[in-house]
Amino acid sequence: MAKAVPPPPLPPSEPIDVNLRDALEERYLAYALSTIMGRALPDARDGLKPVHRRILYGMHILKLDPGTAFKKCAKIVGDVMGSFHPHGDQAIYEALVRLAQDFASRYPLIEGQGNFGNIDGDNAAAYRYTEARMTDVARLLMEGVEEDSVDWRDNYSGDTKEPIVMPSAVPNLLANGAQGIAVGMATSIPPHNIAELCDAALYLIAHPGAEIEALCQFVRGPDFPTGGIVIDDRAAILETYRTGRGAFRLRARWEKEDAGRGVWAAVVTEIPYGVQKSRLIEQIANLLNERKLPLLADIRDESTEDVRIVLEPKSRAVEPATLMESLFRLSELEARVSVNMNVLVDGVTPRVVSLGEALQQWLDHRRTVLVRRSRHRLAAIDKRLELLAGMIIVFLNLDEVIRIVREEEDPKEALKLRFSLTDNQVVYILDTRLRSLRRLEEMALRKEEDDLAKEKASIEQLLASDRKQWQMIAVEIRDVKKKFGPETKLGKRRTSFEDAPDVVVADLAEAMIEREPVTILVSQKGWIRALKGQVADLSTATFKGDDALKFSFFAETTSKILALTSDGKVFTLEASKLPGGRGQGEPIRLMADIDESASIVAVWAYAPGVKRLIIASDGNGFIVGEDELLSSTRKGRAVLNVTAPATAALIVPAAGDHVAIIGQNRKLLAFPIDQLNEMARGKGTRLQRYKDGGVSDAKTFAIADGLTWRDSAGRTFTVAKPELKEWIGNRAEAGRLPPKGFPKSNKFDG
Repeated sequence: MAKAVPPPPLPPSEPIDVNLRDALEERYLAYALSTIMGRALPDARDGLKPVHRRILYGMHILKLDPGTAFKKCAKIVGDVMGSFHPHGDQAIYEALVRLAQDFASRYPLIEGQGNFGNIDGDNAAAYRYTEARMTDVARLLMEGVEEDSVDWRDNYSGDTKEPIVMPSAVPNLLANGAQGIAVGMATSIPPHNIAELCDAALYLIAHPGAEIEALCQFVRGPDFPTGGIVIDDRAAILETYRTGRGAFRLRARWEKEDAGRGVWAAVVTEIPYGVQKSRLIEQIANLLNERKLPLLADIRDESTEDVRIVLEPKSRAVEPATLMESLFRLSELEARVSVNMNVLVDGVTPRVVSLGEALQQWLDHRRTVLVRRSRHRLAAIDKRLELLAGMIIVFLNLDEVIRIVREEEDPKEALKLRFSLTDNQVVYILDTRLRSLRRLEEMALRKEEDDLAKEKASIEQLLASDRKQWQMIAVEIRDVKKKFGPETKLGKRRTSFEDAPDVVVADLAEAMIEREPVTILVSQKGWIRALKGQVADLSTATFKGDDALKFSFFAETTSKILALTSDGKVFTLEASKLPGGRGQGEPIRLMADIDESASIVAVWAYAPGVKRLIIASDGNGFIVGEDELLSSTRKGRAVLNVTAPATAALIVPAAGDHVAIIGQNRKLLAFPIDQLNEMARGKGTRLQRYKDGGVSDAKTFAIADGLTWRDSAGRTFTVAKPELKEWIGNRAEAGRLPPKGFPKSNKFDG
């Protein structure tokens, strides 16, 4: 019977003054909590949001178990909306459809019949046309739900109950993942392989508090329903699982298909998770029309039930890996799947958890379910044993029982007094039909009693021992693993792992851009341009206003141009995208996100494998490889850590075996280059010690060839090795005044 809903309170007779800020905060907080708890974030124990839990429980009530007849989705949606989920029917149906899509759910919880959409992004048919029932995975999620294994609450109308959480015999949170956006927080959990999760859970039972490195021996990474290849390195994967935050780089799976006579095509057979195939093909076709894919001639979709996207190169000479690398960089053939394992811990507290914490939440829940089901079964056994004891008395005294029932005015009380029976026993005896009495056998009753007594003793031992409880949970987990093991069609891993291909960025650019020589000019105010050809005489080059030439060097249209700024960051520019030499160029700041307070220190052409010496104005520095300086975004890469007032001052080639450095105090020092560290990022170590001022210039040189410099007139001077003896020392020394003839500018280049 439905509970009576109290009438709303009458409005106050007089207005009440309420602080607007307090009222808004109170209402917004209530809304935010409602969204977080009741809509967006999954429960860490069963991995379900309320709408999914209600759909499955509604189907359970309709007895839509695996193997039974399908029922219309309209019936399911109507029942769920009418009894449990007071929201729009389309919201419920969309959630139901996603649970049934094998390209959206790694382990679908619903088996659909009819049009449930496809990987092209087409919508499912209306719910009046489609039918559904639960899968084996869903049945395992709800196994024991009627056995007092979980807590229940009133539904929104108060006329029935719904489970707060499912028993969840499978680690559904990690197996199927979750996506959701709440107020001020979001969740994004990729799907994983159940067999691997079971192995990790078994290890966690045997080794409580196991480290992520140990768990990741079993859980190698996500396992997406659409397959694909994860190209992150092991360290990045471990860090993602340790913190619960990060991302996975997922690429399409492809293969080279030979057509004879040197003709070939690249065929994509798996696309990244969450990418619509039709949108992907449209995106690549647009890039092709915009001439941004010079290596690609055509794209065709030959997909049937399986994905088959054919990519034809413009030339047989094109390397397949280079073609695919260009597509990975420009299209959704490579996707970034974010990870934010923000869940409701214990169903209450929103928190970002690690892989180990997520598994432990599920294991603790399974233990609670085991204990509650065991107690429920124990109560049922006690009740049955009580009834069996009464039935044995009936069997042994059947004639007397029949006489009492026939002759006594109150047979219930008479039986209780005559045979010392309980109320439950007497009611059961009196409710037993006469036809059932002829089937009573003492041996059968005694056997059932003995079996139940043994089961009761076993359950009592289980409830009294933590070790036995974990052993039982381990047995259940092994059964789940056997059912969804790697040898089964559903359990076989679909996503593989590879290292990112060794296709150098510069090589890819070279393949896509016509290679021509250029001369790069950079002005003192940071304007950059590229002149065609190698122009040695720059006397005719013009600049804006009082601007003048600062740097110039030869490069090619396929080159990467690196720029060091005073805050220690290095930015990467494309030579092919630089303005031509007809105008006066453009500011580098328009091409990179350079801080307003930073200035440009050096600009040069990237060379693979080359080492450079980077130095701050306070004399600290280190050796860095140019490959470590490249960046793919406008934000650049932080390389040299500097603390104000120090700034990045120099970056010079590191080609010799010694370093020569001179300070603003006109002290020169030379020392072996192997006294410096090689790093990708940091503050470095001190090269030269100063009382006042800082570094002026530095260079590397081969000690056997001596130290050379040029004066302001362009003349070259060389100090041979024997004559350098008094300037050669160790790193961090002060040095001494330079040899006679050294430029007054304190620069090795005059």
